[in-house]
Amino acid sequence: MNWYYEITWWEYGLIGLFIFFYILYVIRTTRKAKQMHSSTSGLAAKAMIRFIYFSLLMIGLLGPTFGTLRKEVKAVGRDIYLVVDLSKSMDATDIAPSRLEKVKYELTRWLPNFSSDRIGLIIFSNEAFVQCPLTYDQNALRLFIETLRTDLVTQSSTDLAAALNLALKQHQDKKNTSTQKQAKIIILITDGEDFGEEAEQIAHKIEEDGLKLFTLGVGTKTGGKIPTAHGFKQTPGGKTVITKLEAEHLQLLAQHANGQYFELSRIQNDIPALTSTVSKVEGHLQDTRKIDISSNKYYYFLICALMLLVIDIMIAVTTIHL
Repeated sequence: MNWYYEITWWEYGLIGLFIFFYILYVIRTTRKAKQMHSSTSGLAAKAMIRFIYFSLLMIGLLGPTFGTLRKEVKAVGRDIYLVVDLSKSMDATDIAPSRLEKVKYELTRWLPNFSSDRIGLIIFSNEAFVQCPLTYDQNALRLFIETLRTDLVTQSSTDLAAALNLALKQHQDKKNTSTQKQAKIIILITDGEDFGEEAEQIAHKIEEDGLKLFTLGVGTKTGGKIPTAHGFKQTPGGKTVITKLEAEHLQLLAQHANGQYFELSRIQNDIPALTSTVSKVEGHLQDTRKIDISSNKYYYFLICALMLLVIDIMIAVTTIHL
């Protein structure tokens, strides 16, 4: 027999209190009977019954499991590509410690919510690359996320179209998906700078192919400076560059793909809302299997305890004889 719960100080305390107060009850009843020169017939039987059904209740509380139960388990999940912007603007410090570091922190917390889904990682600036293909291995994916840096990609400009196009092609590739009806999701994480018409066209294509596109805008509308090895990034004219979140562009992009826009800033964190929205996307059956699981038989002990309780009520302790 196995136990669903381990016995703790709470159960030990409950047992101790029961024994203590019941001993006081027996002593008091016996003393009263002696004072009245009467018997305590039925007291021993009631004591035995009460100890038995109290023990049965405690056993039921711990969840005794024995035997096996055949259960069908269905693996239902989604294919999700995280598309993360690694342009230099993601080093801006308008979100502490930086936009990219905040994204990495939130993504590592976000992953456990989708343990039954395959998740991949695409990084981009002016070019896009598959950093991690679709996988169930969250430990490997977490390692890739933790090592993200803006110097992993060449820096010239930001091309959202290239990133979205790569994510679309990866989802369309039959080698990457188990079924054509698989629920496919793209989550674009960027500050939205360098938005172009080509990205809008790809967003329309994403919608036509039945994919879901969600955009996560990172940064603030007031903007922040971009740190470099020699201070902060400057224009050729010597002015400090201020990078701002282009939320309107990302909202428009999500709208073209019939998706939804979320934001991550100093005062707004839509990660819980993003998690909830992605969870509502209906996944498709990936696998079905049957497994043997231990069956909790607490109700057997509970039924026996209730029967003894009824017997206890019916047995009377006589302390006064007329």
